[in-house]
Formats: sequence, C-alpha cells, structure tokens
Amino acid sequence: MTHRTMSDSDLKQLLTVCRTIAGVGLSTNPDKDSHLIAAYLQRHGYRIIPVNPKADERLGERCYPGLMSVPGPVDTVDVFRRPEYLPQIAKQAVAIHAKVLRMQKGISSEDAALTAREAGLTVLEDT
Repeated sequence: MTHRTMSDSDLKQLLTVCRTIAGVGLSTNPDKDSHLIAAYLQRHGYRIIPVNPKADERLGERCYPGLMSVPGPVDTVDVFRRPEYLPQIAKQAVAIHAKVLRMQKGISSEDAALTAREAGLTVLEDT
C-alpha cells in the first residue's frame, strides 16, 4: 500500500481551505471517536455535515443518509466506516467533487485511495 506523507505546512494549508466536512458514519453515540472528532472540529469553526442513515440529527445538524444526498459542496469526506465500505464511499466522494478523502486511524483501502487519487482528490489514510 502506498502512503503519502504530507508536510505540516501542507496539512495546515489543507485545513485552512477545506472548511466543510462530511462525516460519513458519524456515530449517534457521543462517546465514539467519530462524534468526538466532529464535535471538536465544529467547535473550531468547521461546518460538519453528518452522514448516517440511522439518525436524523447530530451535533445540531441534519443528518443525510449518504453523500449523494448532501446538498451543496463538501470539501472533505471524513470516513468513520469499516474498510469494506471505502471503495463505494471514494466513488461518491469523487462524484460530489470533494477535494479530500480522509480515512480515520486504523481504516484504509488501497482501492479507495486509488479511485480518489486518480480523480485528483488528496487522500489521507490511516490518520
């Protein structure tokens, strides 16, 4: 599997530009990492769009059942799902013209990364 490392300055630039984040698999459990990370980002000025078909609302925002149903632009697709779901999520991230596909710590997929990179997305794996 190929990993690209991003310099601190590149990562800082990316975080400055990409302010709208779709949290795919954002948990309904406030003790889960997906919820804690999204809440932290929201407190720091990022717009969080929860994507979870099992919830109507998270963090005061409407939940959407999938990426394709999110209205408006998404900069970053932040994935909190198991690896077997990543290839389909990567295809959807490409379809909605996201700029970044981020796979959380412990989550990676070579197929998903390739799909996203070939379409020009920045891919952050296992971060």
